[in-house]
Amino acid sequence: MIELLARLVDTADPLLLRQALAWLYGFVRPHLRAVALLLGLSLGASLLVLAQPWLTKTLIDDGLLARDFPVLVQVAVAMIVVGILGTLLGGINRYLHTQLSGRILFALRDDLYGHLQTLSPAFYGQRRIGDLLSRLDGDVAEIQRFAVDSLFAAVSAVIGLLGAVVLMLALSWQLALLLAVLIPVEVLWLRWMRRRVERDARGLRERSADLSSFLVETLPAMKFIQAAGQQQREAQRLQGLGQGYLRQLLRLQVSEFFTHAVPGTLTSLSRACVFIIGGYWVVQGTWQLGALIAFSTYLGMAVGPVQSLLGLYVAMQRMSVSLGRVMELKCEPAQVSQVARPQPLAQGHGELRLEGVWFAHPQRAEAVLRGVEVRIAAGLKVAISGASGVGKSTLIDLLQRFYDPSQGRILLDGRDLRELELAELRRRIAVVSQDIVLFRGSLADNLAYAAPQVERAAIEQVVRLARLDELVASLPQGLDSQLGERGQQLSGGQKQRIAIARALLQAPLILVLDEATSAVDENTEREVIAAIDELFADRTRILISHRRSTLAQCDLHLQLAEGQLRPLPAEAASDVR
Repeated sequence: MIELLARLVDTADPLLLRQALAWLYGFVRPHLRAVALLLGLSLGASLLVLAQPWLTKTLIDDGLLARDFPVLVQVAVAMIVVGILGTLLGGINRYLHTQLSGRILFALRDDLYGHLQTLSPAFYGQRRIGDLLSRLDGDVAEIQRFAVDSLFAAVSAVIGLLGAVVLMLALSWQLALLLAVLIPVEVLWLRWMRRRVERDARGLRERSADLSSFLVETLPAMKFIQAAGQQQREAQRLQGLGQGYLRQLLRLQVSEFFTHAVPGTLTSLSRACVFIIGGYWVVQGTWQLGALIAFSTYLGMAVGPVQSLLGLYVAMQRMSVSLGRVMELKCEPAQVSQVARPQPLAQGHGELRLEGVWFAHPQRAEAVLRGVEVRIAAGLKVAISGASGVGKSTLIDLLQRFYDPSQGRILLDGRDLRELELAELRRRIAVVSQDIVLFRGSLADNLAYAAPQVERAAIEQVVRLARLDELVASLPQGLDSQLGERGQQLSGGQKQRIAIARALLQAPLILVLDEATSAVDENTEREVIAAIDELFADRTRILISHRRSTLAQCDLHLQLAEGQLRPLPAEAASDVR
């Protein structure tokens, strides 16, 4: 099946296509029993459908025209039984098919989402979120429909086609020759139209991604748009994007209309020929009326599966577009990888060593870090200063292994970060930055996000330590109050205190405060840092800030400049204070 699809779909890289299809059908294989059951039900339903025209022929020729009432009753009862069985099989088939489709759809989406979770912040900085949503939603659904629906549609179509052809030959082999002309013409027409359908389908996906990106970008920024008085401007942008989407949709609709209209017209002409020729035979008395009606019905039943198979060919082109878009994400390499046998974290207190660390972002020619050599003893309170853009955030990303050094290594309590279990490493290095992430849910759930198993008493304790008492008291349900989308009803200072409390619950070996107290006043900042010093007296604390008061009372002052991280002299450190 995979080799056939790879040959049918015209692609510049057939090897990549085969790999993509192998990935796709890897999600179908675990459900082979369900697939076999559905195929059996489809076979039964198709045979029942094929039986109906023959029963109609028998009822007309052997019952009505022969004036044989007992035969008429028997055939009528058989038609009722076949109809009931067909309805039952159809209902069961649809239920099981929906269940199987849903499982495969969510398995595909889970796998793609799981891969996206391994990608670096740089990837998300270069990609439109709306485009990612379009691929996770629309493209994955298109792939699933092809992977599951096309399989059963093809089986039903093949059974229906073969059965109809056999029964047509049994009724009149001369009239059945019409199919020998009809089918090749339809196939040639479809091959001519398929490139246009593929091009228009890709364009529609891109227009859909543009709309999603616009909404993702503007809805969270609505307050700023209103304050700038640019509502009309954004409304016009949305209108333009909508018009572009509509034009592309109509273009695709026209392509698909002509793709199916020509075969449909040929079918109507063929059926008219059948009635003219077969009707003449009936008038001459050389053929029976029931046979003519049955043959005409089987002609429609034969052409229908042909159109379904040809439509499957068109669907394959659309699926190949979606599969290509999804595989672009699947083939995006992760910046870091987990070793086969990760080492457990040592029972230390957060000693850090950077040995000859070099790092350059892929999109930049110049290295951000150039042979950094530094040791931070466990339990120290360290201040890191430096101008904006020199690489302080990159240094923190290296500590959490969003990237790995291009040269050198970073050790935590004597262990290379690359040898440690990735999720455990990130749990033990908590970072509180200016960009606070809050989710829709209760305040308690947001506080315990990184440590979901903590007890209620621990949450209440960090609320007091982070000076969140007033916020909790002001909320209608206290800790159980629901926060809106991204906590937009909270002030910047409240969000930062929530982030600090969350880090306290995480109980890390290393706590990094990256401008974490910039939105609170200096008195609150002193109280929060004093609480952190008390709670993490034996743990490593790294403070990054432009505010002098934040960096006061630190044990070690480091400055990042020109790719080097160097200790500041005592007099320079006092200037920072």
